Parts: sequence; structure tokens; C-alpha cells
Amino acid sequence: MSPERRGLADRLTGAAISLAERALVPDAAIRLGARRLCRARLRGEAASHRAAGPVRDGRDDAGLADPTLVALTSGPIAMAQELANQQHYEVPVEFFHQVLGPRLKYSCCLWSSGTDDLDRAESDMLELTCERASLVDGQQILELGCGWGSLTLWMARRYPNAEILAVSNSRSQRLYIEGCCRDEGLRNVEVRTADVASLELSQHPPFDRVISVEMFEHLRNWSALLHRIGDWLAPDGRLFLHFFCHRQFAYLYRDDGAGDWMARSFFSGGLMPSWDLLRQIPSPLVVEQQWKVSGRHYESTCNAWLERLDRHDEEVLRVFEDVYGEDAAARWIQRWRLFFMACAELFGYAQGEEWMVAHALLAPRHPTAR
Repeated sequence: MSPERRGLADRLTGAAISLAERALVPDAAIRLGARRLCRARLRGEAASHRAAGPVRDGRDDAGLADPTLVALTSGPIAMAQELANQQHYEVPVEFFHQVLGPRLKYSCCLWSSGTDDLDRAESDMLELTCERASLVDGQQILELGCGWGSLTLWMARRYPNAEILAVSNSRSQRLYIEGCCRDEGLRNVEVRTADVASLELSQHPPFDRVISVEMFEHLRNWSALLHRIGDWLAPDGRLFLHFFCHRQFAYLYRDDGAGDWMARSFFSGGLMPSWDLLRQIPSPLVVEQQWKVSGRHYESTCNAWLERLDRHDEEVLRVFEDVYGEDAAARWIQRWRLFFMACAELFGYAQGEEWMVAHALLAPRHPTAR
């Protein structure tokens, strides 16, 4: 595309997004536009990967373009953290109470056959996470990126003799989880506000399990963090990861133009991993098992969040008026609606076989006694 045509397309996209943010575009048209952007993303990634040539192991389909591989193996562990916090994790918990399920699970839920409510879908995914992470009572457990505590509290209730350290870079999330623990009398949880890139755990006993749910997508240098986690694990410990991904391509979210609304508004500094990414980067950990969760589960999750947002829009409006002011509150509601619709269409694309969720269990490559 010539620079002139690219500039025109960028201006038209910007105008369309502005109309959508003012709720002047029907939902059906927004979803159609999101699907078109998915197709455009696939064409663009296929072209850029062909141009980059074979990756380290010589496979043309390995799913990593050179710039992405460089970002994942060098430089800082995370980027744009303060902005990412503002976009998601320092939004008041009152908003998430209106939109998420009762456990405040802000990640993909599991919609098994016959499941038709968010409460059950949250519980089923939490149960599956613990099963695939091979959790048992009495373990030392580290959760990185604990969010509003859905998994933290689930583990604390079911494994009363486990010692759980939950880490979030959001102070409001820490305070919320600590309040829940006090209310329920849970004494096996410690919550820290910390940056995983500088988290200090040298004085802590080795962990039997490290678990992270949808945090790695907000990071860049996976290799560096995996080496840190390798130092924290017991010799027979395991790392369990839940991350969304594309079946083939890994790519960075960049704000390079009007069409990069997601990167600009909700996912600054973020990454779309590929399914096989963990096998493509240097790491002291090796993948023992990996499971695929259809993108249709995330599609259903996002649509459920959207339905709850629409049902509680008056309550959310009052929350957002306190945060953003009366003039901007309605536009922020619509931005969240756009976000949920865009994510639903992404993960539902091609019947959930293009973008999906991966579960992976990793073990130390060369276990050593401590």
C-alpha cells in the first residue's frame, strides 16, 4: 500500500473509531469491523513472517518474527507498566463487581457443555487450573499477577495447609485481597505489591508451584523472567502458565496508527504469544505438558462480561463519573464495550481455532538439589 493510501486508510479508521466510541455505530457493525481487522492482522503477520525468514530452529512455521524474538529474549522484562495499570488494574473494584462474575476472575473462563452462567464458568476454570497445576495441600505456592484474587482465594480455601504468596503490581488489588482474607479468616496468604522484574525472593523457601494466569502477555522479555522463576522453584517444582495465544504467530502490540486502538487504549506494551512460544526461547524450564483451550471459551467469557456491563450500565456510569468525570464517563463505558466485543470476535474467529488459550506445565530442565 502506498503511503498516501495508508494515510487515507488511517484517517478513515480513526474516524470510525471515534464514532464507535461515541456509541454512534451499531454493535453488529462493530463486530463486523473487528472480524475484518482479524483478517487483516493474519495477512499482515503472514507477510512479515515470510519476510523475516526461518527462525532459530529453521522451521518456517515456528511463529516468531525476528523483532518479536529479540524483544522476548533481551531488554526489559516489562514495558509501559504504569500505563497498563491505569488501563486495567487500578480501575476501581466496584466496576469489576458489576461486570465480572462473583469471584472477579478477569481472565478466560471455562464454558463446558451445559454451562450457561458466568459463576459456573469461573469455578470450572479455577478447578481446571488447580488440577493441571497438580496442586496439593501443604505446598509452597507463588502466584504471579494475582489480579483481584480469584485463584488466590480459591487455593487458600481448598488447600488450608498451603502457604500462598500472591504478587500484584496493583496496590488496590492487594488491599482488596487482604480484606477478603480477613473477612474469611484465611491465614495462609501473603499478598505483595511488587514488580515481577525486581521481585526479591532470595529469603523465601523454594516454591513447589509457581502459577501465572494471563500475566505473561503483558511482559516482553519472557526469557529473563523464566530464568528468575527457575531460581525460585524447588528441584521438583513446576511452573503452570495460562496465557492466550495465536496458533502460529507471536507479535507485539504497538501503537503505530489510528487502527491500533487496542494497543493504545487497553494493551499498551502487550504481546500476543504464539502457541509454541515457550519452546522457542532460551529457558531453564522445559514444557512437560501443554493443553489447548478453544478460543470459543474466551469468546463466551467476553460476551458474558458485555452482557453484565449493559445490564449494570447505570451503576458503572456512577463509578466512572467519580473516576473520569461526568463528561468522559459515558465514553469510557463505550470503550469497555468495544474492548469486550473486539476480544469476543478475536477469540471466536474461525470457531476459536485461530486465537485461543494455552495451559502449560513446565519443569526445571536440569533439576539440582538445594
